[in-house]
Amino acid sequence: MIQNPSLFCYGIDAVLLASYAKVKRGERAMDFCTGSGIVPILLKAKTNGEHFSGLEIQEYSAEMAQRSVRYNHLENDVEIFHGDVKTASQQFGKEVFDVVTCNPPYMTGQHGLTNALEAKTIARHEVLCSFDDIAKEASAVLKTKGRFYLVHRPFRLAEIFSTLKKYHLEPKRMQLVYPFVDKEPNMVLIEAMKGGNPRITVEKPLIVYETPGVYTKDIRELYGDGR
Repeated sequence: MIQNPSLFCYGIDAVLLASYAKVKRGERAMDFCTGSGIVPILLKAKTNGEHFSGLEIQEYSAEMAQRSVRYNHLENDVEIFHGDVKTASQQFGKEVFDVVTCNPPYMTGQHGLTNALEAKTIARHEVLCSFDDIAKEASAVLKTKGRFYLVHRPFRLAEIFSTLKKYHLEPKRMQLVYPFVDKEPNMVLIEAMKGGNPRITVEKPLIVYETPGVYTKDIRELYGDGR
């Protein structure tokens, strides 16, 4: 595979999202901000969904994701599109997907340091789309009772829930992810349902590391190694 040092590569957040999302037999899933395409590729391996798509605004990233699909011989199951999440419902139509996933840019213009490399800046900061844009278009392309899965940062939870409800995406499940058992959570996994009833289940915390550099059993299982 061709590598580009300026490209924002996937990390554990993408693996967590793909493990948290549920795509049932016969369902079609779309991954917004797909980057390297790892989430739809993992969803194909982990679920019984019928078809998986990814949408990416950065042309180079979209091309790399397409190469990854071909490399893994998944052309019949996974399709990568180059396009803007803000116009997803124009590109694909309304109420066409059963599941939408997203590992969105976490930082607003006021949070974090903007990386000088454009690909990383776009992947980490809301420079080309906001969470409001993502939630609006997720709701538009989802069928009624369709599910939206995302991984984000806990410090934005109040805004996330407010925005989801604004677009009739009702939070149904939430799991906080902690780097270590004695540290504050640094990620949150959320499932929301389009047109769902108000009731949320808060699942047990997920701890990433036992000690520095050593994953917990739960994380090893997500990577396919439960030893």
